[in-house]
Amino acid sequence: MAAERILIVEDELRIASVLERYLQAEGFKTELARDGKHALEVWRAAQPDLILLDLMIPELSGLEVTKLIRQQSDVPIIMVTAKTEEIDKLIGLELGADDYISKPFSPREVVARVKAVLRRSKGQLRAPEQYALGGLEVNLESFEAICQGEALSLSPTQLRLLATLIAQPGRAFNRLELLDALGESFIDERTIDAHIKNLRTRIASCDVTIETVRGVGYRLRA
Repeated sequence: MAAERILIVEDELRIASVLERYLQAEGFKTELARDGKHALEVWRAAQPDLILLDLMIPELSGLEVTKLIRQQSDVPIIMVTAKTEEIDKLIGLELGADDYISKPFSPREVVARVKAVLRRSKGQLRAPEQYALGGLEVNLESFEAICQGEALSLSPTQLRLLATLIAQPGRAFNRLELLDALGESFIDERTIDAHIKNLRTRIASCDVTIETVRGVGYRLRA
């Protein structure tokens, strides 16, 4: 099996070198870009399996790069940020990033996050099931969501969250249950909130609603 390729977009050479060393030690191939424009060039040429994308990079920001990539691809993206403001992280997730990591970080944690997101993107937890509610359909065999006959562009994480909700319509899931459904414990609970907010926008015309259950979490209703 060919080694999975990770694109590291980081303008601090020391950090980029550490990430490369740890990822290569785990059997990954790596590509490196030092700014946003170069990141887009390397992404098109190398077709990586995942992108580690720093938020604050020259030329184009990580948010701008994410937005442009999401217009053409659902490649998994992990946002790396030194900013402490929650809004920056949530905006990145709403644009289609799958997860975020805050600096300073442990390189081992980054490797664990990369493996986790790759597992989800490849559908290793996939069940051969199909669900429908209102005008929304989720097919885990083809790993796609259909709204009123049109395919939705969702990240792997967003599709898994949607599949969890539609599998038991009307049930209120708390955030920890949704994290468990993704099979990961590394993601912060606020990440779930950001993905839910994004999903609400994507399914607005599907005749279904993701409701907030005060003090509990979320449920899907037609």
